[in-house]
Amino acid sequence: MMNTTAIAAALTIAMQSAGAGAPVPEASRAHPEMWPAAHSPPAMTDARTEALVRELLARMTVEEKVGQTIQADIASIKPEDLLTYPLGSVLAGGTSGPGGDDRAPAQAWVDLAAAFRAAAAQRPGARVPLLFGVDAVHGHNNIFGATIFPHNIGLGAAHDPDLIRRIGAATAEEIAATGADWTFAPTLAVPRDDRWGRTLEGYAEIPDVQVDYAGAMVEGLQGVLSADRPIGPERVVSSAKHFLADGGTDGGHDQGDFKGTERELIDIHLGGYPAAINAGALTIMASFSSWNGVKHTGNPTILRDVLKGRLGFEGFVVGDWNAHGQLPGCTTVSCPEALEAGLDMYMAPDSWRGLYDNTLAQVRSGRIPMAVLDDAVTRILRVKVKAGVFEPARYALAGELNRLGAPDHLELAREAVRKSLVLLKNEESVLPIRPGARVLVAGDADDIGQASGGWTISWQGTGNSNADFPNGQSIWAGLRDAVAAAGGEATLSADGVFQDKPDVAVVVFGETPYAEGQGDVRHLDYRSENPLEILKRLKAAGVPTVTVFLTGRPLWVNPEINASDAFVAAWLPGTQGQGVADVLVADPSGKAAHDFTGRLTFSWPRTAEGTPLNVGQPGYDPLFAYGYGLSYAKPGSVGALPEVSGVDLPPVNLDRFFVTGRFQPPWTMSIRDGAGVTAVASPRGASASVAWSPTDGAIQEDSLRLAFSGQALVGIGGDRIDLSERADRSLTFRARVETPITGALWAGMGMTFVDLAPLTGPTGEWRTISIPLRCLAQSGVELRSVDQPFSLVSTAPLTISLADIRLSDGPASPTAPCPKKTL
Repeated sequence: MMNTTAIAAALTIAMQSAGAGAPVPEASRAHPEMWPAAHSPPAMTDARTEALVRELLARMTVEEKVGQTIQADIASIKPEDLLTYPLGSVLAGGTSGPGGDDRAPAQAWVDLAAAFRAAAAQRPGARVPLLFGVDAVHGHNNIFGATIFPHNIGLGAAHDPDLIRRIGAATAEEIAATGADWTFAPTLAVPRDDRWGRTLEGYAEIPDVQVDYAGAMVEGLQGVLSADRPIGPERVVSSAKHFLADGGTDGGHDQGDFKGTERELIDIHLGGYPAAINAGALTIMASFSSWNGVKHTGNPTILRDVLKGRLGFEGFVVGDWNAHGQLPGCTTVSCPEALEAGLDMYMAPDSWRGLYDNTLAQVRSGRIPMAVLDDAVTRILRVKVKAGVFEPARYALAGELNRLGAPDHLELAREAVRKSLVLLKNEESVLPIRPGARVLVAGDADDIGQASGGWTISWQGTGNSNADFPNGQSIWAGLRDAVAAAGGEATLSADGVFQDKPDVAVVVFGETPYAEGQGDVRHLDYRSENPLEILKRLKAAGVPTVTVFLTGRPLWVNPEINASDAFVAAWLPGTQGQGVADVLVADPSGKAAHDFTGRLTFSWPRTAEGTPLNVGQPGYDPLFAYGYGLSYAKPGSVGALPEVSGVDLPPVNLDRFFVTGRFQPPWTMSIRDGAGVTAVASPRGASASVAWSPTDGAIQEDSLRLAFSGQALVGIGGDRIDLSERADRSLTFRARVETPITGALWAGMGMTFVDLAPLTGPTGEWRTISIPLRCLAQSGVELRSVDQPFSLVSTAPLTISLADIRLSDGPASPTAPCPKKTL
């Protein structure tokens, strides 16, 4: 059998002879000899596996081979489609669920997985089974009743590889119980800019923890690979992601560009990948992001020369959500360059049909060399053999739904919560809460959804209630029970108002849920006035205060820390709120059952600027350094902190209304039609005349689709703001008309509109629209008093998608013509 380096060289020659691939610029070219060596274990390529792979490959038609390289999302494919299209995999994206319901019961997931497998088995030919992939990134997080563990940022603070291995095993068991067999985890990003919306998915800001955790999580999910037999039915295929440097992008922008040297790429961002490969990771996901301008998904020096060459990876490389469509010269339905660069399986959630047809044509024409296709299919078949999908025993646990939220898994999650907590401040030994105390619990303590963050039930983690977590216990419930067990009494008051003065107050607050790019921020200032007001009011009443801070990244919270006698970084702990109480509340003897053991793996910022601040960098001067964490055994004093944030921010967000798929606080959307006014409180819904839902634009779900069935006004509004100092700016947004315009289509501010129809372009095409504010002011908008900075009216049925609704960053051209006024 040829070694991986020789195979990579042979494929390079094959592609060169086919005239494929543009040269990689030197600044983005990897040099394998600089990289450390690693290798998938021999058990991945044992003789039995390789013989079966060769036999299968010899029997497969070119149609079947192409099908293996494509993965579709369950929202865009039905089991019966597999009778025609021999696809290699399906996935359930963060917003996808059986029958379009991402809150479907667990049995519906079991049934859907079985239906897809049955359809694949009925198709004539080689009948290669599917892999069913899910984003189980902190437990089997899309499923009702599953165990939800803390997000990775909290697990990093635990510094406990054995805990990670056990979490991986528990998660795998719950995935297998629902009939899936592949998870897109572990994330091995090294987040270097906390403004990045995926910081919560990283274990630490330097690679040390990732190195310790990567192999442990892979072995927890998959077990230890063995020769001559597949992984067990209680295990699932892992996917180390996102290769490479997704945590190092400039400005912390998701899917952005890592601007750095190859040495930095190796020393910082390679991190846990060699350990994951050595532990037998069966798949690796290529990153959306780029290195010095070249997307990793299309960089053969990264995927072929390094990953499949020097690092000796023998599994297969899967893409991210339509990431291939971001390569130069590619679309989501045609991208031979990605396969040639080393991608083995396209993640083509809604583009799979066109991509299959085009890829098949490109192979038949010789545009994609057969050697490239065969290498990809060989790797996919190898993983499927090791996953055991050819054997009925693979699905022995499918339907064993008692494993979801099993008592031992819940206890493990509770252990993970208490080990992840980091004590930043504890003046006058306010913690632990003494036995017999009267405790006021305030803020968001009874919100399990907020404590769980994004990637929970839904992709963004929004819209969840405590009823969505039948095996969960809120932080409030955990504190209530622990305080009562110690002879005290706890009272819940969200606004912190009390009748009888408590002995101590615990105030729980923090970031609201988000995921991926929708969590990108411009600065690290925690800007929510209500929790600070509660803390100050309690302090003024002489009540000692304890803050439990829920967050997916370190944030500048100096005013909140100053107003707290004790401050605990609880990160995003998940559904087992008892774990917080285990550490905060003393037992009847007066001692806490568990001390704080969590230590920071992300440096806490001294200001809110958001400039990357990582241990080991020149000028490193954080508020709380990497490794910081107090305990009862080793206390310390913090003292008063400066309350100058370092960023000059307006009191209200004046220029960003709907960005990266989210309405930016304090702005919300409402719809006015014949039935009255409908406030939009969830990502999907409908009024009498308008249905709304997320849709993909430049990236996944960064846009809002509005389907008008009749005349209606859609407005983004809030409190009145003064835009007079921004009078030289433009109202800008991107628009894509999905169906022909048959009536009037207007856009503007408040009730002043311009004719939008001439500005939108052909159906199905995105256009950037800019309306100078001076034009709106000339038409009657009072810029000193704007309460609806964006309005859209359609007088007839129409479907239109909108994205990036904001004020321009710079002045509008003073000579730019004004669009035609309508009202």
